[in-house]
Amino acid sequence: MEIRVLGSLGVQICGVSVVPTAPKPRQVLALLALRADQVVPAGALAEELWSGRPPRSARTTVQTYVLQLRDLIDRALARDSDADTETDGAAVPGRPTARKDCPGAKDVLVTSAGGYRLNTGDGQVDLRDFERLAGLGYRAMDGGDFPLAARQLGEALALWRGPALADVPLGGQLAVEAKRLEETRLCALDQRIEADLRLGRHRVLLAELTVLVDRYRTHESLHGQYMIALHRSGRRGEALEAYQRLRNTLVRELGMEPSAGLRRLQRSILLTGPERPEQELPGAAPLPTDSRLSRVG
Repeated sequence: MEIRVLGSLGVQICGVSVVPTAPKPRQVLALLALRADQVVPAGALAEELWSGRPPRSARTTVQTYVLQLRDLIDRALARDSDADTETDGAAVPGRPTARKDCPGAKDVLVTSAGGYRLNTGDGQVDLRDFERLAGLGYRAMDGGDFPLAARQLGEALALWRGPALADVPLGGQLAVEAKRLEETRLCALDQRIEADLRLGRHRVLLAELTVLVDRYRTHESLHGQYMIALHRSGRRGEALEAYQRLRNTLVRELGMEPSAGLRRLQRSILLTGPERPEQELPGAAPLPTDSRLSRVG
């Protein structure tokens, strides 16, 4: 099995997609995929589907959606079995590779203890891969191995294909999960950029950071990194302008001043002067980090 939630929803059994087109069965599959190998109570599925106001028929309807998902799984297994029969075990280009060890539908989507469990069978889950790689990157950062940190965090971020669950209707639970995943992505991105800055890659980072500070207009850590990259590239005036734009946005939209860390960074740029842009800015590291973001692993 292959599960992808870091972007549009993707679930494949023996190489065949089992993602339904109807929105509510897709929501059911998304919640099961996010909590793969764990039992998701039927009540939690009903709450997701009907925003805490399930109809009297909710349990029966959830069972119907589960049966629809199992039907898709059965079809995927049947296609794989047909490929095995037609090729006599030999792979044919353009067709799923035959796998004789594929389980039955009820073994993949299991009814258990008042709920349902999507059994991955040790398959690939992009979220787990992201968490593993990001955790390795964080540990490398803590150990001062910035080349390894940049590489591991870059590999983790490369698993993202867009916003989490981009093509799934989001009820209460999925909306919370999607927001949490976006925050973990931003945390990994922040640390990967920090590693690149410590490796002297400020000029390479400028294009990326220009886009990021425009997209995340109140994110202080990204703005601080942008200011450092600009200053080290000999663009001190633009670094100070970036600070002023952020301050104006924070005051106007949130009614608050920049953090103490970012104010120290601005003063450091002012005091360092334009003649020594490559000099390490005193007080610039660690950069201010959005307190809402937490590391994975």
